[in-house]
Amino acid sequence: MKKRILSLLVENTSGVLSRVSGLFSRRGYNIESLTVGETTNPKYSRMTIVALGDEQILEQITKQLAKLVDVVDIKVLEPEESVNRELVLVKIRVEGEQRQSVITMADVFRGKVVDVGTDSMIIELTGQQQKLDAFLRLLKDYEILELARTGITGLSRGSDDVRFL
Repeated sequence: MKKRILSLLVENTSGVLSRVSGLFSRRGYNIESLTVGETTNPKYSRMTIVALGDEQILEQITKQLAKLVDVVDIKVLEPEESVNRELVLVKIRVEGEQRQSVITMADVFRGKVVDVGTDSMIIELTGQQQKLDAFLRLLKDYEILELARTGITGLSRGSDDVRFL
């Protein structure tokens, strides 16, 4: 199975998210991750969708998305031609003597301690999926109380294919 990251510029209207996700569910395709946010122009939002499948399925997904009325532009974000990031917040149970080792580990990954409680702390970390996965593997000796991941978001490099609206 292959992974494809799609960046969609869509009209910022009610129901657009439902129509996009409905396209996937009607055809039995899975969305690995989905992020959506308003662009500099409030009339449009950017959707980043990560889908898995063979080449034929991924091509079909791209073509079907292009047919949706709300979709203004679609880009396939190839790894070498784009910048992709994900955010993770992880709440870890830590006792006083464990705090420094967790802080040191977070520093190595350029993470940030965003909250400290009497028996827990929350680490914020951004980067590529592999980096976040590696950090989470290092936390195997700690009890992860809660975990939230945003999913991948990204933009293509350079200004050649920018769509101005």
